[in-house]
Amino acid sequence: GRLTGRVGGFSVGVLNVRTDSERVSAAQATNFLVVRVKRDILRRSTIGALLTGRSVSTHGPGSNQAYGLDGTFAFYDNLDINTYWAQTQTSQRTGDENSYRAQLDYNGDRYGVQAERLVVGHDFNPEVGFLRRDDFERNQGALRFSPRLHSVASVRQLFWEGRFDYITSRAGVLETREAQGRFGIRFENSDEIDFTYTRTYEFLEEPFPIAPAVTIPVDGYRFEDVRASFTLGTQRKLAGTVAAQQGSFFGGNKTGLDFLGGRLELTPQLSIEPGASFNWVDLPNGDFTTELATARTTYTMTPWMFVSALLQYNSSHNSLGANVRFRWEYQPGSELFVVYNEQRDTFIPRLPELENRAFIIKVNRLFRF
Repeated sequence: GRLTGRVGGFSVGVLNVRTDSERVSAAQATNFLVVRVKRDILRRSTIGALLTGRSVSTHGPGSNQAYGLDGTFAFYDNLDINTYWAQTQTSQRTGDENSYRAQLDYNGDRYGVQAERLVVGHDFNPEVGFLRRDDFERNQGALRFSPRLHSVASVRQLFWEGRFDYITSRAGVLETREAQGRFGIRFENSDEIDFTYTRTYEFLEEPFPIAPAVTIPVDGYRFEDVRASFTLGTQRKLAGTVAAQQGSFFGGNKTGLDFLGGRLELTPQLSIEPGASFNWVDLPNGDFTTELATARTTYTMTPWMFVSALLQYNSSHNSLGANVRFRWEYQPGSELFVVYNEQRDTFIPRLPELENRAFIIKVNRLFRF
């Protein structure tokens, strides 16, 4: 069940989900709750609070809750300050359960400045949601100078940018350090060229299996790479970014070639979004190649109805996946989804083995009062 709306000057959202038990996986019946309250202040700023709860924790007997406060403050046209503080409570985990963030972002046309401090405690555990990384402190800064060039008719703007990222564990052990420099040119036709140089330090506290039969051992690694990309403007019939990358990588070398964000408009109703990524990696413990290819086709029958199909091949997992989705907004805010998913193992190329298949129907009905 989901409820959204306004109460006085507050925006309110409530979501509650109940899942049943399942014997094969030994999953217990679980209730999930999310409550969000937000208030607009000043001209373009907000403050809010969030509460999440899970009746059965994934870390043993007991429940899990997370709650926090956040604020987004916009000043003038280009200055933003983003903040939050959050804490979790898990029956089997006590200690450093806090997380907070403070970020300043000045995004002017000619100059840009960004500074961030982000902390995630060792025991911070929001089980309604996910964490990309835990037990760390991050300090990040970036400076940009992007003048508009009037002396060359074909060039609209130049970009010089420097970025530094420094991540340690809560105990003070350096985990990641990255320094990056970028130079870019934006042309009057919206095409862009970018050159990026990156120096990285990465500490692995446990062995990392990066590919079948290839594992990177525990150590601190320093490497650097250069990346060049060319982006076609979105006004073109075929848009997207072509990028090439070359550099050292965990004691070896890596060469990459990508086509990202591709879009080919065949008709105003029919479009194809291709993408591909190839990486050739040479490490002391072994060599491997990764290939990722995707193609999404979308056909829009009306502004309220479309069908899309996504086909993806991933050589790292020997998988070929397909997703076909039909969406119809039969009245404002109410939708019907019909979805078909299939995934196959391509280890034997001529006879891909079926791994899973699903047919899903979902209906949303909006009640206004």
